[in-house]
Amino acid sequence: MKNFALIGAAGYIAPRHMKAIKDTDNNLVAAYDKNDSVGIIDSHFPKADFFVEFERFDRHIEKLKYEQDLYLDYVSICSPNYLHDAHIRFALRSGADAICEKPLVLNPWNIDKLQKVEEKTGKKVYNILQLRVHPSIIALKEKVKNSNKGTKFEVDLTYLTSRGNWYETSWKGDISKSGGIATNIGVHFYDMLSWIFGDIQENIVHVHEKDRAAGYLEFKNARVRWFLSINAKYLPDNIKKKGQTTFRSITIDGEELEFSGGFTDLHTMVYRDILEGKGYGLDAARTAIKIVHDIRNINPVGLKGTYHPFAEKK
Repeated sequence: MKNFALIGAAGYIAPRHMKAIKDTDNNLVAAYDKNDSVGIIDSHFPKADFFVEFERFDRHIEKLKYEQDLYLDYVSICSPNYLHDAHIRFALRSGADAICEKPLVLNPWNIDKLQKVEEKTGKKVYNILQLRVHPSIIALKEKVKNSNKGTKFEVDLTYLTSRGNWYETSWKGDISKSGGIATNIGVHFYDMLSWIFGDIQENIVHVHEKDRAAGYLEFKNARVRWFLSINAKYLPDNIKKKGQTTFRSITIDGEELEFSGGFTDLHTMVYRDILEGKGYGLDAARTAIKIVHDIRNINPVGLKGTYHPFAEKK
């Protein structure tokens, strides 16, 4: 049984980490979040110690080590994007490996510096790249690998996940903290695309606003038009009529990739891989971090060239 701590226990994604820790028969000994809406802990680890001040959380980890001879094996990190770097460093300094939600960091050079911390501490950083363990995505990667196709695959990525007014007020609405919409809701898709289709060759941004972004990515084996939005007005009419607030679609040469199901246990699968020494480390995160960094800093060209049809929507 491994000992875990959790940073960001009140966040949306934290329950999946709690479940993964429990499902892999390990123990959550301490959790931290500045917000105290963390009753979900009772469903998984009611005996875990909880802190709303980082300093007291830090002290508790030290006391466990020196007074009870209890050492952390892993620190799971579900905090806001801009704090990942600092919390990863805390984990490594504490003598634990870090398991961090995506985006691992906001900038490519942060990865280089974290690699130096890994070297100094002898500990590892693992990234949650759960789409890489999704059966449909694995099957697609295998299909592309075995394809004799002479031309590149034509891919359309559309992801609409409606958010209310709270989004703009929260850290997610602050580009300096979240990295903007492409980083916040798109980074795992860019990782998936680069994992399947190879090295990135071109990155063009057509639209980049607070509530939507669109662009074109060319990989070694694919040309990708993409559109992301948190604004419900961009949802297709048939989705609105059903009362649904999310629309996710990936088409490859006009054929829909079915991967709507199978998401429930992906975090647990990622945890199992990490515990078996097969998790994805810092280098695995690099391409997607570079893509979203560039999207954030490229000047949009407008509706020119090859762009996603949703980009025309007003």
